[in-house]
Amino acid sequence: MKLIIAEKPDQGSTLASIFKHKKQNGFIEIFSNDVFPEGAYITWAIGHICQLVSPEKYQQGWKKWSLDHLPMIPEQFEYEVTKDKAKQFAVIKKLVSDPRVTEIIHAGDAGREGELIIRNILRLTKCHKPMKRLWISSLTANSIREGFQKLLDEQQTRSLYFEAYTRACADWVVGMNASRLYSLLLQKQGFSDVFSVGRVQTPTLALIVKRELEIENFKSDPFWEVLAHFIMDGKKYTGKWQNDGETRVNKKELADKVAAFCKGKPAEVSEVQSERKEFLPPLLYNLSALQAEANKRFKFSPKKTLDVMQKLYQKGNVSYPRSDSRYVTKEEANTFPDILNKLSHIKDYESFFPLPITSISENKRYVNEKKVTDHYAIIPTEQIPNVERLTPDEKKIYDLVVTSLIAAHYNKAIAEYTTVTTLVDGRAAFISKGKVQIEEGWRKVLKPKDNDDEPALPKLTEGEQGKTDKVEVKESKTQPPKRYTEGQLITLMKTAGKHIDDKELEKILTKTEGLGTEATRAGIITMLKDRLYIEVNKNLVYATAKAKILIEAIGKEILASPEMTAKWEQKLKEISEGSAAPKHFMEQTKKMVFHLFTSSIDQAANWSFSDEMRENFAPGKQKGRKQSTKLGTCKKCEGSVVDKGSFYGCSNYQKNHCDFTISKKILGKNITQKNIKLLLSEGKTELIEGFVNKEKTFNARLYLDESEKRVKFLFEQKPQNKEVFIDK
Repeated sequence: MKLIIAEKPDQGSTLASIFKHKKQNGFIEIFSNDVFPEGAYITWAIGHICQLVSPEKYQQGWKKWSLDHLPMIPEQFEYEVTKDKAKQFAVIKKLVSDPRVTEIIHAGDAGREGELIIRNILRLTKCHKPMKRLWISSLTANSIREGFQKLLDEQQTRSLYFEAYTRACADWVVGMNASRLYSLLLQKQGFSDVFSVGRVQTPTLALIVKRELEIENFKSDPFWEVLAHFIMDGKKYTGKWQNDGETRVNKKELADKVAAFCKGKPAEVSEVQSERKEFLPPLLYNLSALQAEANKRFKFSPKKTLDVMQKLYQKGNVSYPRSDSRYVTKEEANTFPDILNKLSHIKDYESFFPLPITSISENKRYVNEKKVTDHYAIIPTEQIPNVERLTPDEKKIYDLVVTSLIAAHYNKAIAEYTTVTTLVDGRAAFISKGKVQIEEGWRKVLKPKDNDDEPALPKLTEGEQGKTDKVEVKESKTQPPKRYTEGQLITLMKTAGKHIDDKELEKILTKTEGLGTEATRAGIITMLKDRLYIEVNKNLVYATAKAKILIEAIGKEILASPEMTAKWEQKLKEISEGSAAPKHFMEQTKKMVFHLFTSSIDQAANWSFSDEMRENFAPGKQKGRKQSTKLGTCKKCEGSVVDKGSFYGCSNYQKNHCDFTISKKILGKNITQKNIKLLLSEGKTELIEGFVNKEKTFNARLYLDESEKRVKFLFEQKPQNKEVFIDK
């Protein structure tokens, strides 16, 4: 009899569903069938049942956080069963030890983590029975049956386990030591909190902090543009004045002078340039691309997208969700006509059929076996669901996967981009740009939002004459870089190689997977939230003061840069290929940690943190946390206004439900404790630069309206002060 071990309970149930079976406590009994003549048992892990033990399990002295005990390097790494999953581990151990079980079938997810989870369980059960590997990319009935009939020898995937195990141990060494090191050193600087540091999370955080500082330090400059409205034989369009290729003017006087000159003057079309551009359909989705698109369209967090995908996968409706490939094999491409035929009968998709292209099996844009790694791109399976029975979130994600496959069977989209030069009074040149969609192609299916936002232009020919109907001067300001969305953060992690100066290392990181893997990126972002390094507001990612403090302390240490990840990923990939030894990799990791330890202690004396970082620092919950500093007197009840973490509020809320609050972040700007003290004591803050409202930047003070007990903007640069309500 064979014992099948799946990674999760739902997957275990799905694997058993194609056979006659009986559910037991913690496992399923499969009755005799053509695949398992002697029957079989199916049991499951609950994700990571086993974990690397904590430092004090190696040495009792390591329980105390002290620089004297660093770095902590175990001689031999050990795993243990997590307490909350001990019951299921006992079920697995009993089945593994059953003398009727003669062979184990490893049915964890077909990837590194799945390899690690199941093999660690077997190590702890001291199992030495023969093992085969189930390796499938979807959970449809056909895939499951075919997978059990074509089991791999366990040595074919063993090197993936070595890579995953080495990765986990190295991450433990870096994470445990660096987190304690920086937490202790920063504690001496007055920051009493746990500062988690990790091989992937820290370089990711460094990129976020870099963008945050670029925004904070951005100096906005005013500029003006001259817009002319033309009428040519009844046709109307608009152009921007251009001088030496620039449409922006840095002096208002010049813009006004140009506008005055052009007003009411004759105009002539001097040049019309048209260029056709072709746009191929997008590639099929891998997980990162799908997460980015779902975030852009629906504001789904990366974790939410992965969770929804996992449910669809376990139902057998889509292929393996954690794939890093955007290509399929010819074998998979040959299944598309049947899948698409079934999709054509669904009301939401019937308008896209018949397809312009019946098969893409010979199209190398999508079919490329060399670019299919452990799994092919995410596609819908032949197991088509009743779409109306999907949850709203499942329907949205399933629709993205389906339409990407349909769009691949459409022709390219073709658009014509036109640039018109109009001369006013034969001297002043105005540029107008527009776009005409010539062939809709795949855009009929996906309808992406155009980034160019070019308006439609009337049909114009060189030499046409008309008049300048109206001229206006538009005032604007240069804008700071935009904050990342969660979807862009996923893409940023995937393409972190672009932030490396060393071209060789850039190639390495590009060839691997960037920062993190398809399976771990969503978890890294969630971890940064949970550890109070980032806040997500309206889908925009903000770095907290805690994040800035850590990255400032780490400085240029390789721990905060993608270079280290590039080197690690190269060596780990070599381990998975069998060309590098885990022992050598761990030796290099230990050397890096020793270097980090000595250099950070030497540099700590020179660390410098801004007043804003110190004022905005809000430690997480911890034992013996000091009472919040009083910032001033509440304007509603005479209580004290204190820092409550994500906002400033009255300390009497529990006592008398006083609801006086002030936001910590107003229109993209952090409001420091210093300014709150001024607001409460003097009625107004310092001039704060860089408020952003609908992509317009402005400077203002905040002031307290005593009668309404509200905070408002105070504009001092206008002839008359303008007051705007913003907060309670």
